[in-house]
Amino acid sequence: MSAARGTTTEPMVWTREIPFIDPVAAAARLARRPGLAFLDSAMQHDTLGRVSVLAADPFGRFRFRDGRATLDGRELPGRPLEALRACLAPYRLAPQADLPAFPGAAIGYFAYDFGASLERVVAPARRAGLTDDIAFNFYDTLLAVDHGRQTCLLIATGFPETGAQARAARARERLDAFAALLAEPAGPLPEWAGAKLAWRSNFSRQAYESAVEKVRDYIRAGDIYQANIAQRFAADLPSGFDAFAFYRRLRETNPATFGAYLAFEGLTVASSSPERFLKLSGREVETRPIKGTVRRDPDPARDAEIGAALQANPKERAENIMIVDLLRNDLSRICEPGSVRVPTLCGLESYAGIHHLVSVVTGTLRAGADALDLIEKTFPGGSITGAPKLRAMDIITEIETDARELYCGAIGALGFDGALDTSIAIRTVFMNEAEAVLQAGGGVTLLSEPGPEYEETLTKAARVFAAFEEGAP
Repeated sequence: MSAARGTTTEPMVWTREIPFIDPVAAAARLARRPGLAFLDSAMQHDTLGRVSVLAADPFGRFRFRDGRATLDGRELPGRPLEALRACLAPYRLAPQADLPAFPGAAIGYFAYDFGASLERVVAPARRAGLTDDIAFNFYDTLLAVDHGRQTCLLIATGFPETGAQARAARARERLDAFAALLAEPAGPLPEWAGAKLAWRSNFSRQAYESAVEKVRDYIRAGDIYQANIAQRFAADLPSGFDAFAFYRRLRETNPATFGAYLAFEGLTVASSSPERFLKLSGREVETRPIKGTVRRDPDPARDAEIGAALQANPKERAENIMIVDLLRNDLSRICEPGSVRVPTLCGLESYAGIHHLVSVVTGTLRAGADALDLIEKTFPGGSITGAPKLRAMDIITEIETDARELYCGAIGALGFDGALDTSIAIRTVFMNEAEAVLQAGGGVTLLSEPGPEYEETLTKAARVFAAFEEGAP
């Protein structure tokens, strides 16, 4: 049975609980419809990775590229975030406290290069053009998979209909259709055979180590305190490459709290990000910057020693604290005065192949501001730029030369209830039918040594490379 939630004076959503289904199996069924979106808590966690959200068959497609914002191909007036806000406005819903996920959402990404639309920064010399600057699909029906409770809830809004009767009719129709689709036999999923790819980088080892020294020169000159420099790896894909099978393998070998698989026209995104960029719930804001990475050891005693050494490492702690200060400043631009706090500083989080130093910064959003105001004042995330942010971004562009596109942007959802949850697009592959791109970088400070910094980028990329190659002849 469908159930309506809300009051007679507020817009409602309609829900239906269905038998529990593994989110990967659910994604395989929903992929039969266009525009699959899978926000995947593959590394389950009581607070960070409890619920996975899936959606398909969007009713609207917002894009921003080459200075033009469009909805379903129709050009829109205004600046990009203003245009996106106007597109979302007809679908605004009151918060529903008893829902495990958003009551409908726009799901997609803000590419790193969108930052050039918000601030005066240098444009990169080269851009491959694989991604838009902003791409969000609007979903009226979502599946929330609660891993802790082992429950599945379908949530339907009835949008884009806005009249009460038409919305109710569409919501019930969509609940029926999605429940039937998810109940269909899926059959065995294709095994991942692996793909031996010839990855090429825009840096040689020598060039990357020289880049680290150049950043240190800028630090000595007083331009910056640190900057994040990344390698861009690209590879040609074999004909018929199965992107979803690859993502299934990636989430097995490198599970993360903020995984994502997004299918757009001509572009697929597969992410195993461990880092939250921004979460907005009500007016409460949280960001979780990562700075400090070390490869894990299979021996438990040695692994514990490695983790403890990371937490005590002066260079890694200094880097993390500098970024925390930057993010405190960013949040102070849009949060209530005196509300910004740091409840966790340089905490240790462990993932399949690596340990990270993670801090938590929180604040209370200023009255009258919304999720897009929050994006405008903080994007891109300071943990993947440097400090001071704008000068670091110019130095990144000067040294890397290539546009980052999606890398170090943000992936996630803008809820129709005004909520926001996004990850930093690291450990992220974006691909079209012909080519896959993966980037990996690290923060450079005065204490950085070129050789270890280069090796850190390879450590971060290694788990994703391995997911491609697993099982390949």
